Amino acid sequence: MTGYFTHADCWKHEMGAGHPECPERLDAIEDRLLMSGLSVALDRREAPIAPLADIELAHGRMHVASLRGLSEGLKEEIEAGGPTHAQIDPDTSINVSTWDASLRAAGAALAATDAVIAGELANAFCAVRPPGHHAEHDRAMGFCFFNNIAIAAKYALERHGLKRVAIVDFDVHHGNGTENIVAGDPRILMVSFYQHPFYPLDYVHSNAANLVNLPVPAYTKGMDVRELIETYWIPRLEAFAPEMLFISAGFDAHREDDMGQMGLVENDYAWITQRLMDVARRHAKGRIVSCLEGGYSLSALGRSVEAHIRVLADV
Repeated sequence: MTGYFTHADCWKHEMGAGHPECPERLDAIEDRLLMSGLSVALDRREAPIAPLADIELAHGRMHVASLRGLSEGLKEEIEAGGPTHAQIDPDTSINVSTWDASLRAAGAALAATDAVIAGELANAFCAVRPPGHHAEHDRAMGFCFFNNIAIAAKYALERHGLKRVAIVDFDVHHGNGTENIVAGDPRILMVSFYQHPFYPLDYVHSNAANLVNLPVPAYTKGMDVRELIETYWIPRLEAFAPEMLFISAGFDAHREDDMGQMGLVENDYAWITQRLMDVARRHAKGRIVSCLEGGYSLSALGRSVEAHIRVLADV
């Protein structure tokens, strides 16, 4: 069965009125799963709090401590009549609930990893926010604070003793944070496509051998992406033979999402998921953990997540 991990705390983090990375994103997913009948086919589980020691598998201790300190300082400022948010960069801020939401988001990825490796679940999707793939080892940015997928991948290696894991990122934005954390680690193969040039424009890309990152121009459509995946991703994944796959599932490459300019539709996400399922069945006992990243057109997000989960759940 496919697991579905989330927590009420993930709704409480918000970055101000009108911000695209909003709690309504999770509502859109829940509504679509309920409307489609898919919700009853999932094993729903509550995300736990991630232990800081596990978060520090992917992040520096000072990064974790600084975010915690910023959260505690914000609470004191609010009590004194100060602002309700603390700014990290022009696009990214915290409120009093961000720390707990971030721990739940990472905790979902860890709990999903535990359950899938134990054989309790065939695979899992984590409907969590804040997202994670822009969070670097020592830097929060781009709506992201802790890198949920990188933490889970490192956790599978360090705590469960796996030898090889793959990270797949199909968000419209480059997963610079994930690349920053895993580049050069031969135990991890990262494959992605992303619109380029695009955010984050100032990131200096690595040429590490364990990365298969494919920049594509604006207005690239689904069939072109499928061809790139067959040509570049699949041969490397097959040769690497990962023991588990981790997916940074961003749905903002959808043609209706104005946060990007790519042309994917729901069927493309279903196709990508099926190709990853094929690899996982051959090499990884079907083990996949997928975590929500981007996706800001609420209707397209709900439909795309449904398509993704429907393939994972084989229904």
